[in-house]
Amino acid sequence: MRFIADLHIHSKYSRACSQSLEPETLYRWCQLKGITVLGTGDFTHPGWFAILQEKLVPAEAGLYRLKDESARRQDRDVPESCRAPVRFLLESEISCIYKRGGKVRKVHHLVFAPSFEVAARISARLGEIGNIRSDGRPILGLDSRDLLALVHEASPEAYLVPAHAWTPHFAVFGSESGFDSLEECFGDLAAEIFAVETGLSSDPPMNWRLSALDRIALISNSDAHSPEKLGREANLFDGELSYAGIFSAIRGRDPRRFLKTLEFFPEEGKYHADGHRKCDARLDPAETIRRGGLCPTCGKPVTVGVLHRVENLADRKKGKRPAGAPDFESLIPLKEVLGQVLRVGPASVKVNALYHRLLARFGSELRILRELSAAELNKEGLPLVALALERMRKGKVELQPGFDGEYGTISLLTEDDFSRQDKLALL
Repeated sequence: MRFIADLHIHSKYSRACSQSLEPETLYRWCQLKGITVLGTGDFTHPGWFAILQEKLVPAEAGLYRLKDESARRQDRDVPESCRAPVRFLLESEISCIYKRGGKVRKVHHLVFAPSFEVAARISARLGEIGNIRSDGRPILGLDSRDLLALVHEASPEAYLVPAHAWTPHFAVFGSESGFDSLEECFGDLAAEIFAVETGLSSDPPMNWRLSALDRIALISNSDAHSPEKLGREANLFDGELSYAGIFSAIRGRDPRRFLKTLEFFPEEGKYHADGHRKCDARLDPAETIRRGGLCPTCGKPVTVGVLHRVENLADRKKGKRPAGAPDFESLIPLKEVLGQVLRVGPASVKVNALYHRLLARFGSELRILRELSAAELNKEGLPLVALALERMRKGKVELQPGFDGEYGTISLLTEDDFSRQDKLALL
């Protein structure tokens, strides 16, 4: 069975997250997006854990589904073209902040559990160590190595994966508070790490430059803080729909079952380039080095981005692909594409109307982005949408990279495109 999984999100109990992050809303948006398996996020939070236990029931081994009555109510707001099964997989993100080697380390980790019972054991142990009630993503003074040990003690089928591995301030390889290797971070348990999450600001080719990651599976997830962000990065599988099936495919780096990741263009991520947001200063790694790591405007240190950090740790040139590594596709969220076509913001009323029109006509967002033909769009009077999607799929885009917490921008269309095509058909 071929399916898409997004294995890292948050709930309404995490800081700076939408209050609409409820199981019912997530179920509906998974269908609109084209996601079959969704991480629950935040299972360590007692309030969210209670909601999950109340509203979900067992499905395939290690997976859960929304109760039938709730699912039927939500299906009324899902076009027939998008309706599909949705499963939930127990997942939470843990923020570990601790001192090691005379330096403060801030590393985020994803923890996965095969059952409510195992998730409860993990949460109980974490609750003995720190406060897991104040935030859906708890902040604990716990060493990464010790968290890994705790997870394995709870169950051999519970797993830990370093989250958004290159983010400067909160990641295993982060330039501000991370480590230079998995071995340095996890010590004698480093061999137990079988996957890392690439994050929005890096993609597989960037990670392939480190031979130390050749044995590591690269997964990509949305880290969504609102339902509409689901699936902006995800994973494509072809195999058994179960907890064990998913992690067996990831652990084995089996390109027949773990087919590919669906990626942001990494330049669109908030920490791709170096820079200082307050001064609107974006720098490439060479310029940062020339300037001694200082902002050209204010003279303060810039935030060293993912591109620079990869360059520092890489031991091979660009272009090397490890044997057996799954493929990847670079995508742009559909509302961003439509915003460029309509020349308005992606959150505008016009974009929202066209977005839902397309979903009702053609199916889920990820199907439209990845599979819908130009001929079908042209028949609908949407030539500029067809052109924009063609360029996205071929990587023919103009990029202004993100830096120091500011998202990058991607341009798909030119003024000539608008003058040549009948954009009035879109309105």
